Amino acid sequence: MRVKVLSRNPDDYVRETKLDLQRVPRNYDPALHPFEVPREYIRALNATKLERVFAKPFLGSLDGHRDGVNCMAKHPKSLSTVLSGACDGEVKIWNLTKRQCIRTIQAHEGFVRGICARFCGTSFFTVGDDKTVKQWKMESPEYGEEEPIHTILGKTVYTGIDHHWKEAVFATCGQQVDIWDEQRTSPMCSLTWGFDSISSVKFNPIETYLLGSCASDRNIVLYDMRKSTPLKKVILNMRTNTLCWNPMEAFIFTAANEDYNLYTFDMRFLESPVTVHMDHVSAVLDVDYSPTGKEFVSASFDKSIRIFPVDKGRSREVYHTKRMQHVITVKWTSDNKYILCGSDEMNIRLWKANASEKLGVLAPREKAAMNYNQKLKEKFQYHPKIRRIAQHRHLPKSIYCQIKEQRIMREARRRKELNRRKHSKPGSVPLVPEKKKHIVAVVK
Repeated sequence: MRVKVLSRNPDDYVRETKLDLQRVPRNYDPALHPFEVPREYIRALNATKLERVFAKPFLGSLDGHRDGVNCMAKHPKSLSTVLSGACDGEVKIWNLTKRQCIRTIQAHEGFVRGICARFCGTSFFTVGDDKTVKQWKMESPEYGEEEPIHTILGKTVYTGIDHHWKEAVFATCGQQVDIWDEQRTSPMCSLTWGFDSISSVKFNPIETYLLGSCASDRNIVLYDMRKSTPLKKVILNMRTNTLCWNPMEAFIFTAANEDYNLYTFDMRFLESPVTVHMDHVSAVLDVDYSPTGKEFVSASFDKSIRIFPVDKGRSREVYHTKRMQHVITVKWTSDNKYILCGSDEMNIRLWKANASEKLGVLAPREKAAMNYNQKLKEKFQYHPKIRRIAQHRHLPKSIYCQIKEQRIMREARRRKELNRRKHSKPGSVPLVPEKKKHIVAVVK
C-alpha cells in the first residue's frame, strides 16, 4: 500500500523575524494567470506616467564667472572637480559636491580658447587669444600669486588643446596642428592639410596615437602621431565645430556640425556616416560622450542640450531653462550620472543624465521595483499610448516654431525632388540616401 505524505519545510513560509515580509506562495503556471499581460500593461503605463512626473533633471547652477563660459574640462582622477574657462581670460576650478568655486586664476588676456587636464591630474593646460600655452598646477599655492609652471609663446593664436591619454604629450590647433612634448618649448611636429584655421583637436582615448581635428574649410582631418603626415579627411557640406571620440569603440567618433546635425562616423568608412542625428534647430557647438559609449550629449546655439543614443537618429531627452542662453560647451561626468553645460550668460549648470532618476542610496526593494518597472517599459515601449507619453517633451515656443518651420521646408524639398524625378528621364535624377547627402568628398 502506497501512502502519500504532505511534507512542508518551515523555511519556505515562516518569517525569521517580525520585521520580515510575509512569504506568499506563487504558482507561475500561465493557465492560472489569464490577465497577466493586461495587468503588466497597466503597470508599464503607470510606470511611464510616473517617470514623466518625477522628471526633474536640473540640479543647480555654478555662478561666479563674469563673462560667458567658453570651455570646460573634467579632472581625470577626481569626480567632484571640474575646470572652466571664460571669455574674459579667467579660469575657475569648481568643487561639485559643495557647488563652490575653490580657485580662480586670471590665465589669459582675451578668451580662454581651450583647457585640458594632464592624464595624472597633477596639472592642467590652457590656451588663449594672447598666443600662449600655459601649464598650471592643479593644487593652489600655499602663498603668493598664481604663477604658471610653464609658458609657451606661439607665433599664432591657438584655438584648441587636448592632452594625450597616457604620455607627456599634448596637441594644439590654430593655423596647424602642433604636437608638443611637455619639456620642450617648440613643437615635436606640425601637421597641416589645407590652409584654413583649425577649430578643435581631440586625441583618441583607445588608440591613443590617433587624433582628429575640425577645420573651418568644412574638413574633418584624421592624423597618426607616429607618422608626420595626415591619414585622411572627409569634406562635409558645412563646417564642423568639434568632434568627440567614442571611449568604448576605437574607430567611432561623432562630429557636431553647423547644419544643425551631428554625424557619427566610422573612421574606416568615411564615405557615409553610420548615423545622422537630427533634432537641433540651430548650429551644434559641442558634443561629449558618456563613459559607457552608448550615449552622447550635444550643446547647441538654440539654447538647449540634447541626449542622443549612439545608434538612434533622434534624441531621447532635451534640457532647457528660461534663463539659459546659447550653450557653448558641455561635459558628461565620469560616473555617468551628471551633465555639465556652460553657456553665454556666465553660468555652468548641473543636470541629471537620467531625468527621473532618484539620487542617493536606494533600499533593496526600491532597486527591485525600479528594475522591474524598467523592464516593463522596455517590453511595452512600442505601444502607442506608452510611446506617446514617453516621447512627449515640452519645448520653448521658439524651438517648437522652428521645428515646425523646418518640417515644412524638409517636406517641400522632398516634394520638389519627387516631382523632378517624376517629370525627368528615368535615372537622370538619382535617389541619394540621407546619409550621403551631407558628404562632399573623402580624400586619402
